[in-house]
This record gives sequence, C-alpha cells and structure tokens, in this order.
Amino acid sequence: MKINITETVLRDANQSLIATRMPMSDFEPILETMDKAGYYALECWGGATFDSCLRYLHEDPWERLRKIRKVVKNTKLQMLLRGQNLLGYKHYPDDIVRAFVRKSVENGIDIIRIFDALNDLRNIEVAVDEAIKAGAHVQGTLCYTTSPIHTPENFVNLARQLEKMGCHSICIKDMAGIMSPKEAYDLVKAVKEAVKLPIVVHTHCTTGLGPMTYLKAIEAGATTIDCAIACMSGGTSQPPTESMNYTLKQFGYDAGLNEDVLKEINDFFRPIRDKALETGLLNPVVMGTDPDSLTYQVPGGMLSNLIAQLKAQNALDRLQEVLEETPRVRADLGYPPLVTPSSQMVGVQAANNVLSGQRYKNITKEIKAYIRGEYGRAPGELNAELVKKVLGDEKPLECRFADTLEPGFEKAKKEIGDLARSDEDVLSYVAFPQIAEKFFKEREEREHNTVSYQIRKVD
Repeated sequence: MKINITETVLRDANQSLIATRMPMSDFEPILETMDKAGYYALECWGGATFDSCLRYLHEDPWERLRKIRKVVKNTKLQMLLRGQNLLGYKHYPDDIVRAFVRKSVENGIDIIRIFDALNDLRNIEVAVDEAIKAGAHVQGTLCYTTSPIHTPENFVNLARQLEKMGCHSICIKDMAGIMSPKEAYDLVKAVKEAVKLPIVVHTHCTTGLGPMTYLKAIEAGATTIDCAIACMSGGTSQPPTESMNYTLKQFGYDAGLNEDVLKEINDFFRPIRDKALETGLLNPVVMGTDPDSLTYQVPGGMLSNLIAQLKAQNALDRLQEVLEETPRVRADLGYPPLVTPSSQMVGVQAANNVLSGQRYKNITKEIKAYIRGEYGRAPGELNAELVKKVLGDEKPLECRFADTLEPGFEKAKKEIGDLARSDEDVLSYVAFPQIAEKFFKEREEREHNTVSYQIRKVD
C-alpha cells in the first residue's frame, strides 16, 4: 500500500521550531535535491511564512514561492490557508479571498489545505470554491481538539460537509500533538466510513504521541502524513521523515522515498539547525516532549510565540502559569481549537491575565472581536460574564462576518498606489498594510541604491 509523505521543513517545522525565521537563502541550494526525494508534496508556503517574510526576513513572499516553483518541477507544492482569514489575523472580504487563492495557484501552489480556526465551515466556503475553480487540489480541514463539544460525531458531520463542498481530500489537523493513537484510529475509521475522500493526518511530536498516532491512523485508512526531515523534527515539530519511512517499510507500506536523498537533505539542514541553537533562535524547550500539553493543548507555533512574548517582557519564568491559564481562557471562549489565529488570541490573553495579576483586566481587541462574532461561531457557549463585560447589551453577530464587509481589493489598490507593482503586492498590503508598505519603500530604496552604485561604477 502506498503512503504519501509531505515534507514540512520549509513551513510547519520551521514555524514550530524557529518561529518561521528561515530565509530563502538558507534552503534554496537544497531545493533541487528535495525535488528528487519522492515526497508527495513540499509544504512551503502559507501559515506564518507570509508574515515572517515581510516582517522579519525582508523577502517578498510571492517571489519566494515563484523561486521555489522554478526549481521544484516534479513535486507538488502545498500551502496552508486560514479560510476567510487568509494568512492574516482577521476576516477579509470575499473578493480579497478569491483574488488571494487565485494568485496563490498562479504563482505555483498545487495543494491548498484550507481550515477555519473554529471549524465554522461558513468561513472556508469561498476559499474552497475559488481554489476548485483555479484548478488546485483542495484539502478541507478538521481542526482536531478535545472538549465536551468536540465529539467523533461532530467531526464526522464536518467531514460530510467538506465532501459536499467539493473538497478533494480531508485533513485531520492535530496542531498540538494531542491526538492519541487510539483516538486517531477511531476518528480516521469513522471519517473513512462516512466519506469517500482520501484522508490526510497532520500531527506534532509535542506530547511524544506523533509517530504512534501516524501508525494507527494509517492502519485505519489514512493515506497521507506530514513529516519533517530528522534534524528539524521532534518536539513541537512533526515526526521525522526518515524514521517514519523506515518504520512504514517494515510494516509493508511504500512511501516511495529515496533514503540516500533524505540523508543528503538532513545533512544540509543540520548546520542550519545548529546555528539556530547557537543564536538562541531555536529554544531547546520546544525540542522536548511535554505530556502536559495534553492538558494545555498548545501547538508548536503558539508555544514558540509565547516564549518570545514572555522573553521580551523578561517574564519567561512565568511560562508555566501562562500554560495553566490557557485552558481556562479557552473554556471561557467556548473551547475554540488552538490554531492560528485563535491560538495566538488565547495565548496572548492568557499571558495578559497572568502578567496583570487579574483575569481579563486587559482584554485584547482580538478577543473582543471574537466575542462579537467576527471570527465565526464559537464551538460552545461563551462565559456569560465575559460576554457581558465586552458586549454589554449588544448581541453577537448571527451572520458570517464577511457578509458585512464591502469589497476591498480596488480600494486597497488605490490606497497603496504606485508602491504596488502587481496584484500580488496589493494582496500583501491587504494582509499586512503597515509592514507591506514599509517593505515596498525599502525595496525601492534598495533598487535605487543599486542603480546609483552601478552608474558610479560605470563612470
């Protein structure tokens, strides 16, 4: 039986371990080799890569994608898309969503994994529809979590809805590595009996369950798993590609990977990992196993962000308190799955509650928007006192928030003006206005300085 392995080192492993700080220059030399490994896909875009490129790495994320596509000719390129949130932290108008999806495919993406942080499938319908029209493989997503609300029956019902939408496969996305081997077996089996689509399973090693979870998921009928090359695996990242390939082979499965090429890839990334350790970019905390995450349900990207936030405030010693506060905040908000953007929202609010010494003394604007219904329908009932504190006598939204938004692309195009050289630039501006505008100005300045230098050199 063929099992597909998607390699995550260019996106999720990078995001989980080093907060998505790997520049294109670090991995560009190995892309041609990665294209020969036999991977089902390379997850290389979406998630936090877009933000990080513009904010920290001084790279154009669209240009990064085009460069990857130019070299990687045989392997599918995959991205993660947050439905109506796209790659930002709020909901965008439908015209923006459609343009972003269309341009993602035009610039090289083959597979789009689309999710909504609350599993409110109203918030992925437009992205799914446009991705199908653009010719992409659409992977509808179930954000896995545990709570009184999130039962197997609930997930099976969502899977049926994804199939009706026209999705080509279904991903069970376990952001925090909390899905046990038994839970994976039972859920994959139930979903497989309910729908006819291929099932993908995504997990992390945060709790140490990852490899076992994958084995039982495959036994139940999953056909694709996400893994990370060994030196960038484990901890809050994915299970190691090489180890899973080796194990699957012994059980009679065929992942189709070239082991010699895998070794070459791992040897390439090891010095990058070591340098990240030396500089402190890679904190050893995120490389360990933490069974407490079964309680906290904190995914890798969220943990690395929490650590960075607390370090910036000289409060890293209070990490444990923040982790303990996290599930309490989550319960107050109706048990949202902890995945971007809800994970960041819950994490920041938990940190605020701990550092201020009083719960909800300072409520973030994102949490207020969440309670108003701007991120979708909460899975469960919200804390009534918190709702009253935020809304007063106001009622939360009943409709999809995007239905209240005016079209935004042409307006954004006028706002950014000549600084935008393409529709892709306009979409970057829409997602991160101040950061993108700063990036565009610096780009012009760099090019001006380069031209000036070349003229002087000729003279």
